[in-house]
Parts: sequence; structure tokens; C-alpha cells
Amino acid sequence: MKGIILHGGHGTRLRPLTHTGPKQLLPIANKAMSQYALEDLKTAGVTDIGIIIGDVYPEKVKEYYGDGSNFGVKITYIYQDQPKGISHAIRLCKDFIGNDKFIVYLGDNVLRKDLTDYTKKFTSSDSDAMILLCEVDDPQRFGIAVLDKDNPGKIKKIMEKPKDPPSNLAVI
Repeated sequence: MKGIILHGGHGTRLRPLTHTGPKQLLPIANKAMSQYALEDLKTAGVTDIGIIIGDVYPEKVKEYYGDGSNFGVKITYIYQDQPKGISHAIRLCKDFIGNDKFIVYLGDNVLRKDLTDYTKKFTSSDSDAMILLCEVDDPQRFGIAVLDKDNPGKIKKIMEKPKDPPSNLAVI
């Protein structure tokens, strides 16, 4: 199994803090925000991780994580030339993923629950991918999942910060 950490976006809502680096490297309790994602994936047994980077200080991300060996993982960097949303970023990972199952983790999220149970459920399923969703009160601020009406466990589409959201299920 592989992991993908999305490390893109401009962090405009966090300015001026993001004038000098990507929001995912902002510290929370003395760790970069996205380090929690990396550690959660590692704890769940995922050690082959792709980090999606763009034009927002990619050199700082590479300097912080390097090849991943200091964190006990292997990191591959995948470049996204423009912030075109989550589904576009995932499509860019096609070669990295190959035929493996994968978990997508947003680098600016800090989850309070261990991923191990989700990983076990995922590996025992026939699904190609697993994305965790959470109901939110303000879906216009998030990537929102549209579920398939015939198969509610399947995501039909992900809309990035829609003005008129079709659901309140945010990608976390």
C-alpha cells in the first residue's frame, strides 16, 4: 500500500503566516502540520509515500522531508504545476501508485484517530482507493465529495470549494 500526501495550495487564508513557506509546514506542537500525516501513514504501515508539491516553496518541503529516511519512510515527490484540485493531484500519481492500493491524506489536516483500522478495512476491501470524509457545517470551504446514488460507498466526484455544495461531506 502507498500513501499520498497533498502538499499544495497557496494557504491564502493563513496569510501572513504563509508568506515564507507552505501552510503544511506551519508548526503545530513543534511539528510541521504535514508531519502528522506522514507519521499517521507510517503508524498504519504505509512507508512508501508520495508528496504532491507545487510552486509554493517546494524546496522547503524537500529540505524538511528529504528522501524520508529520517522519518523511516521513502518519499517520492510528484509535481503539480497548478492547483487544480484533489482529483487532479491524484491523477498525477498514476505512475507512482501503479497497481497498488493507496491512501490520500491532505497535508493540512491533523486527524485525531489512528489510521490503522481504516487501513485494515481498506486492504480487505475490493476498493482501489479510500478517502476519509467528514460532515462539516461550512462545505463551501472544503473539497466536497459527491457520492454515487446507486452505490453510496463510492465517490462519484470531488468538487473543490463549491459555491453551491451538493453535500456537506468534506474530504479530510
